[in-house]
Amino acid sequence: MFGISPVQLLIILAIIVLLFGTKKLRGMGGDLGGALKGFKKAMKDDDEKDADFKNKEKVADKSSNSETTATTKSEQKESN
Repeated sequence: MFGISPVQLLIILAIIVLLFGTKKLRGMGGDLGGALKGFKKAMKDDDEKDADFKNKEKVADKSSNSETTATTKSEQKESN
């Protein structure tokens, strides 16, 4: 119903090239590519930070468990 035929798509692309010019379109394409690359890098860095945070939580949980065991052992020594 609302499909675009290949001929209509070529006409639209020709109008865009006439309006903006090839140099400006090339620059816009480069800017868009750089923005996507930066976005992907930021997402990857964010995932790595999340993973580091989760690892630190696990280490903190393990250390708090070992502190609890150490206090219970010292409490047992005091009670004897």
